[in-house]
Amino acid sequence: MSDLPSAAELEEITGSTAPAAADIALGDCLLSEAIEQPLPSEARLSLVAALAAAGVRRIGLTSLRDPDRFPVFADAELLLRGAPRHPELAFQVPCPDLMAVRRALVAQDGGWGPDEVLLPIAATDAASRARFGEDRAARWASLAAMAEQAGGRFALCGSIAAAFAEGTEPAGVLADAERLAELGIGRIAIADDEGLATPPRVRDLIGWLHGGLPTASFIARFSDRRGTAIANTLAAIEAGLTEADAALGGAGGFCCAEDLAAALAAMGLGTGLDPAALRKAGLAAEQALGHALHSRVLRLEGGA
Repeated sequence: MSDLPSAAELEEITGSTAPAAADIALGDCLLSEAIEQPLPSEARLSLVAALAAAGVRRIGLTSLRDPDRFPVFADAELLLRGAPRHPELAFQVPCPDLMAVRRALVAQDGGWGPDEVLLPIAATDAASRARFGEDRAARWASLAAMAEQAGGRFALCGSIAAAFAEGTEPAGVLADAERLAELGIGRIAIADDEGLATPPRVRDLIGWLHGGLPTASFIARFSDRRGTAIANTLAAIEAGLTEADAALGGAGGFCCAEDLAAALAAMGLGTGLDPAALRKAGLAAEQALGHALHSRVLRLEGGA
């Protein structure tokens, strides 16, 4: 018997767990970017249901990376077909290349495509070569072709990786954000993949971005490689951001969703998330992955 909710149950889940509006909207990218091991499709879809029950409204469902190179995402189309749909839920998938966008379009034509595709860029040549196998000039050409291919069929979200890498400056990150906006990408994640950001640098950069591109929506996306993800995310929120990405249990080095939600609640900021349901989702993620994750909230509430 499936553990997934029926359509009627999902209607109740998404209509009742979260307040009408949240101060800070948290998205979860466990299944799209933080997962590092193969999982049965049913287990992944059960985690989607758990996230929805917790009140998460933007969920990274899977990635459309080349399944030959990244077999952990080999069931991407199956997940897109099987994920429970509801107007209150938005499923995001990263599309790192043109072939990924074409796969998303095929899914869209079939009536089971993603709501939003994530189109990534990197702030430095070194990061661009490491992530995409091409320098920034070539990557920008690729990204322009991807945005054109998407043709307005999806909501587009850009991501600027290595935004705090050595040698980057706020003016350069702002210039990248402006180029994304020119391509019709008005939602932009500011990604600190290596955990190099500090709260003062975060506040400085957000000030530049809001001053230079006030019409864009920016998303905080910080790594916890150096234990600073929550501090940096809170600095971004204090500087005016209202969206942040995280992952259950801090999987994949991402900011921990449970701990971040608890910190925001302690500051009097609502996320629209049900703490008990979010904890249940974190425990489900640990069970599915077969090992403990890094949520301090889970350990404290679990009595460990």
